[in-house]
Amino acid sequence: MIDSNPSHFFSCYPYGVGHDIEGVCLLVWMGKYRILLDCGLRDISELLESSDPPADFVFCSHAHTDHAGGLLALHRHFPQMPIYGSEATARLLPLNWPEEKEISSFCQILPWRSPISLFENLQIQLFPAGHLPGAAAIILSCHTPQRDYTLIYTGDFFLSNSRLVEGLSVESLRGSSPDVLIIEGSYGTARHPRRRQLEQKLMSKIDTALSMGHSVLLPVPRMGLAQEILLLLRSHHQFTGRDVNVWVSESVAATCDSYLELLPLLPDSVQNFASHQPLFWDEQVLPRVRRLPETGVEAIAEFPCVLLVDRAELWQHYCIPQGGTWVVLFAEYPGRTAMPHPELLENSPDIHLETYLLSEHSDGRNTAQLIHNIRPQHVLLVHGSSTYLTDLIALEELHNRYKLHSPATGTLLELPVGDRFIQPSVPVPVPHEGEIVELEDSIRIILPHALMQTSHWQTFADTGLLEARWQGNELVLRGLSQRELLSQSSRPIQAVTECCATCHHQFRQRCFNRQSPLYGFKVTLQGCCPVFEQKPREE
Repeated sequence: MIDSNPSHFFSCYPYGVGHDIEGVCLLVWMGKYRILLDCGLRDISELLESSDPPADFVFCSHAHTDHAGGLLALHRHFPQMPIYGSEATARLLPLNWPEEKEISSFCQILPWRSPISLFENLQIQLFPAGHLPGAAAIILSCHTPQRDYTLIYTGDFFLSNSRLVEGLSVESLRGSSPDVLIIEGSYGTARHPRRRQLEQKLMSKIDTALSMGHSVLLPVPRMGLAQEILLLLRSHHQFTGRDVNVWVSESVAATCDSYLELLPLLPDSVQNFASHQPLFWDEQVLPRVRRLPETGVEAIAEFPCVLLVDRAELWQHYCIPQGGTWVVLFAEYPGRTAMPHPELLENSPDIHLETYLLSEHSDGRNTAQLIHNIRPQHVLLVHGSSTYLTDLIALEELHNRYKLHSPATGTLLELPVGDRFIQPSVPVPVPHEGEIVELEDSIRIILPHALMQTSHWQTFADTGLLEARWQGNELVLRGLSQRELLSQSSRPIQAVTECCATCHHQFRQRCFNRQSPLYGFKVTLQGCCPVFEQKPREE
């Protein structure tokens, strides 16, 4: 089916690329081998057109429905076709089919960081990808008499540490220089604050609502974000010891129970927390985390409270009058409308809708960083709105150095590779001299007109607004795009100086963050490190 010419060693046929609500399912050819990367399709009929299995094996990157929802039906139709994944993924997969009473284990477990030969000349190696317990990125290596060919698939990845998952280590993939990299681009070119800042903002929203006597409802996906928020409420300094009840609906609670069974596979910090107090269910230590009674929210006697429910449920049913005013917090997702239409609340004056961002994927800056560290020949961008992926492809720093593709569902993409791919040299930036004029109430920076002749100027001057921040002793200027201004229209734009002076772990000019390379040393207030954490604002 695929040309035997070595230049056509790789091909990809996408059954689904993760646009909007579409699941991810990619059929990849590496020479004579066929590999199905994930199967998040709702309808797998196209995979069943032949009586033979569509692939030699399936790799499941993680247990979210948009990557794994079609696996059970696929396995039942082709039980002889192997399905591989990490141990945590294999144990979380049954949560995608709650209506099934018993599901036999059909996912074969592969170890972390150990090359495994699946066939005579094909090896697979798994690396933790962040994002969700068990989520994995893989390196596929195929040996031929001519040379070795390599493909990397990240699945959904997150470079930052979250509460229950350690982030993808760039070091594990640095310099691997594969022929093909398949990587997600969920957030396009958007840039987000650090994870700890986003957590702090969410906790402040919940804190404000409770302080005003309002109950808080969070419709969340039952796997991943729900457990992150629960552990955040259990461990964040604004809620530790606070006399408040946190209620959890049954579908979310069932996933929490599965997480408890995974405890030995979770990070050491989580295991340490669980050795001192329960991870989720606790009637003794405040705040109390409880399962919602079978009789429903009407059985709750004390308000205000915090309530986490499955986003697939009708959240309006939970906002009962006994709870007083309700603040409903919806998670923001890239390329999607976070909140329901306001018309739904015309007859509900005691319900207020708000949004929050608690990112589960890497933003555009970190996506580009990972690509630069991996140094591939071809880059396939999947999992995101077509607009966001197009924005990534348009980045000059990427399209000048790599062969970029945004594959379309149902269209075969051939990926010719050479015996050797020489990365273009990175252009050396030409410095421009300017002047600084200090005025009474402002500073004027005068730059030469020659800057306008470069290809970067149009993007830099798009809105005429700038963001300035210190990076060591250098002042960095960055133009603000229209998208950023629209996303920030509901709040003032504030510059956050990420330095020791504003770090939560700096006390009397010494660093007390055990994760920091500066731990125990005296620091300058202008210093900074990779594990900066914003100091909470004083009330």
